[in-house]
Amino acid sequence: MFELTDEQQELRALARQIAQDKYAPLARQWDAERTPMPVEDRKYLAKQGLLALPLPEEYGGGGRPLLDALLVQEEFAKANPLSAWPIFEASAGPARVIHLFGTEEQKQRFLPPVAAGEVTIAICISEADAGSAATDAKTKARIDGDEVVINGSKRWCSGAGHAEQYLVYVRFSDVLGGRGMGAVLVDKDTPGLTFGPQEELMGHRGVGSADMTFEDVRVPVENIIIPEGGFNKLFTAFSVERLGNSTACLAIAQTALDRTAKYVQERQQFGKDIVEFQMVQAGLADMVVQVEAGRLLVWRAAANAGTGAPDTLEASVAKCYVNEMVKRVTDIAIQLHGGYGYAAEYEIERLHRDAVGWAIAGGTPAIQRTRIASEYLGRRFDQRG
Repeated sequence: MFELTDEQQELRALARQIAQDKYAPLARQWDAERTPMPVEDRKYLAKQGLLALPLPEEYGGGGRPLLDALLVQEEFAKANPLSAWPIFEASAGPARVIHLFGTEEQKQRFLPPVAAGEVTIAICISEADAGSAATDAKTKARIDGDEVVINGSKRWCSGAGHAEQYLVYVRFSDVLGGRGMGAVLVDKDTPGLTFGPQEELMGHRGVGSADMTFEDVRVPVENIIIPEGGFNKLFTAFSVERLGNSTACLAIAQTALDRTAKYVQERQQFGKDIVEFQMVQAGLADMVVQVEAGRLLVWRAAANAGTGAPDTLEASVAKCYVNEMVKRVTDIAIQLHGGYGYAAEYEIERLHRDAVGWAIAGGTPAIQRTRIASEYLGRRFDQRG
C-alpha cells in the first residue's frame, strides 16, 4: 500500500488543477490538428515548477524523487496527452541520460535549458533495420580532431522535427553489438541534419515522428554523452524512460475507467441504468482491478528508485503489464460505451489509439519479457545465437 505524503498530495492537486483547467479543453483539437505543445506552454510549466522535477536543483530542476514527477505527468496525461509530453521527456527521457551519465560540464550546459522549458531533447535510436535489435544500428560517427562527424539515418524518433535537440545513438567503430556504440547530442539546426515529412501515425498525434538523415553532421566532441562501449548504460536510462512510458499508459487507463464509470451510470437501456446489468458490472470491475494493479507496479518501481534510476526488473515488469493492460482497459471502455465509444466526440477511441503506441515505444512487451526473464534468472540470452 502506498500512501502519498501531504506534499505529494498538494503537488498532485496543483498539477491536476492546471492540467484540467488549461489543457483538457484542448485535447481533441490538438489530437485532430496534430499540434505539438507550444514552447510558451513548456516555459509556463517550468515556471510552475512542474516540468523537470527529478533534475537536480543546481541545474534548474526540482531535485525531487522520480515518483513526484510521475504523479505530475499522470495528471497532465489524463487531461491532455500532448501537454504531458514535455514533462515525460524532461523527467524520464533523454535529459535523464545526461543527468545520470553526463560530465559536470555537460550537465551545466544542457540541463538548465531543459528545466526552463526552452529545449526538449528527443532520443534517436531506431533505424529502418534496427528496432528491437537496437545494436544493429548502422549510423556511424568518427572523431575528426575536436569534432564528431555523423553519417546515417534514424527512424521512429518521437519528437523528430519538433524537438530542439536529439540524443543520437551512433556506432563509433565496427566492433559488433553495443560495444562499438555510444551517444552524441545534436542540435536541430546543425548543418547536414535533415528531416523527412511528418508521419501520420494512428495515435500520439502532435508528438512528431519523421525520418532523420545525417550527412557529415559535425558537432563538438564535448557533445559525446555516452562514449564508445557505454551502450549498456542505456538500459539504466531506459528503466527511467519505461516508468515514464508506464505512467502515460496508467493515465490513459485511469481516464478510460473514469469516463466509463460515469457513462454506465447515466446511459439507460431497458428502462434502467446499464450499470445495473451484471455484464457491465463485470467489465467495469475488470477495469478497476487492472488499473489498480498497474498503479501498484509503477509506484513500487518509482518509489524504490528515489532520486536515481529504478531497478531494471521492476521497471520492465511495470511496463510489460501496463502496456498490455491499457489496451485491454480502453477496449472494454469502447465496448461499454457501445456506438459512442467508436465516436471521436467521446474521445474513448483516441485513448485506445494512444494506448497502442505506448506498447511499441521504448521496448515492446515481447522485449520486456526477455528482459524480465534475464533479470530474474541473472543470465543473458543471446537473441542472435
